[in-house]
Amino acid sequence: MRAVSFGTYDGPLRAAIHALKYDRVHPAAQRLGAMLASAIAQLALEAPAELLVVPVPLHRSKRRQRGFNQARALARYAILELHKTHPAWRLKLAPAALMRLRSTESQAGLTPHQRRVNVRGAFNVSNRSAVKDRHILLVDDILTTGATARAAAQSLIRAGAASVYVATLARARRIHFNQAQSFADRAQPGIEPAAVQPLASMHSPSSTHQPF
Repeated sequence: MRAVSFGTYDGPLRAAIHALKYDRVHPAAQRLGAMLASAIAQLALEAPAELLVVPVPLHRSKRRQRGFNQARALARYAILELHKTHPAWRLKLAPAALMRLRSTESQAGLTPHQRRVNVRGAFNVSNRSAVKDRHILLVDDILTTGATARAAAQSLIRAGAASVYVATLARARRIHFNQAQSFADRAQPGIEPAAVQPLASMHSPSSTHQPF
């Protein structure tokens, strides 16, 4: 599983994400979506030309409480931006491809082990034929330990997805990156440039890559 992020979860970027998620400052989604697009663009040389974009879903109770899914909003604006900057890339938004089966405790404040347990079995693919043999781009707002992304990606791989890439707007500082790429020319003032993190390999068992 290849994970890319725009910047670290602090400073102006953290404030902008909070404004979108908790204060419902919806105009922020377009600007943040463009930032996410610059992170996704890091995958242009390695990802397939056709990707199914799957936002990490909220449970229906959280969706009712918040009124919207921030991952879906970010994914939509990122796709619009990438259609302009990378017209050869065929990106299709599939917000209903993945379901959240149960409401999970907030990941904030949990240890890495508690995070893994918290999201274990939390996701399911609603339509296996929609993801079978497809290359997936999983989108979320924040990557902390990777527990949520791994759990969601596992569900997609079990349903027959060929591979899963992950793109988030921000990453927690405590994640140690084995590789980083500077996007200083694309970064917004006061916000760290994008970085890329190789997580565990996430491909279907039939591929030549090591299965998750």
